Amino acid sequence: MLRVVVLGVAAGGGIPQWNCGCAVCLAARTEHPELGSTQASVAISADGGHWFLINASPDLRQQLIATPQLHPQAGELRHSPVSGVILTNGEIDAITGLLSMREGWPFTIYAHPKVLSILKANSIFNVLNDKNVRRQPIELDKTFEPTLPGGSPAGIEILPFAVPGKSAWYLEGEAHPAADDGAGDTIGLRVRDKATGKYFYFLAACAAVNDDLKSRLAGAPLIFFDGTVWRDDELIAAGLGNKTGQGMGHIAMSGDHGAIQSLAGLDIGRKIFLHINNSNPALLHDSAERRVAERAGWQIPADGTEIVL
Repeated sequence: MLRVVVLGVAAGGGIPQWNCGCAVCLAARTEHPELGSTQASVAISADGGHWFLINASPDLRQQLIATPQLHPQAGELRHSPVSGVILTNGEIDAITGLLSMREGWPFTIYAHPKVLSILKANSIFNVLNDKNVRRQPIELDKTFEPTLPGGSPAGIEILPFAVPGKSAWYLEGEAHPAADDGAGDTIGLRVRDKATGKYFYFLAACAAVNDDLKSRLAGAPLIFFDGTVWRDDELIAAGLGNKTGQGMGHIAMSGDHGAIQSLAGLDIGRKIFLHINNSNPALLHDSAERRVAERAGWQIPADGTEIVL
């Protein structure tokens, strides 16, 4: 069986964000602590004993502590069920958690060469000693199977593919370490259990839904999809920032070209938003935006939610 644990739902900064007094963050600090969420990541396993993370958020240490499935095995002095980390982009909220995994346990980082080049260019990631932490490049539109610590296959087949997006915001105006402008900075994943054939799609960042993406997602039993903002100018309208969703490489939930409308009618079994910014009113359980999303069949899970396919 393919198991998925939602480690975090929020976008960069989490909920509540440390310096934010918006309606969502205020509610999370006061009368609705259940709104609190760590930054977006999921863990996957085909056997329930060995796990792979999809993205390593800055909240990873907290997420590992809060998730019993990822605790060290009883009786072991040093142990982790985490066998690897699969990166879908090079943003801070996808890679910073790697620094919390520097204590000498072996695992593999799987990422597109463009994202691996970002790690290589920043010497702080050298704390992940290459004797313990292998960096494995992955190719677009070519399936790969992660391996367990002993080298045996994990039973999970992963297909990376390019999605509309952009390189990490901190590289704006800078030379990209990969020295090119090709695809690979933002990818989606199809994750498939080789034993059962069950699968799901994961897209933490996506700037637009094109025909190619629609054809991929049509009929999928489960998708995790970018839910950063409700409307494109949300941060500007709320006085919280000066960038649009598109300017950050994220599609809005709402609108004629938003995720809800664009992915309607594709016979997708279960649709889940994640990477949701604290500015997004759909996070509030009693908001009109939440009702619109739920009527369209979308869910916003809590941290710790486990799904079995």
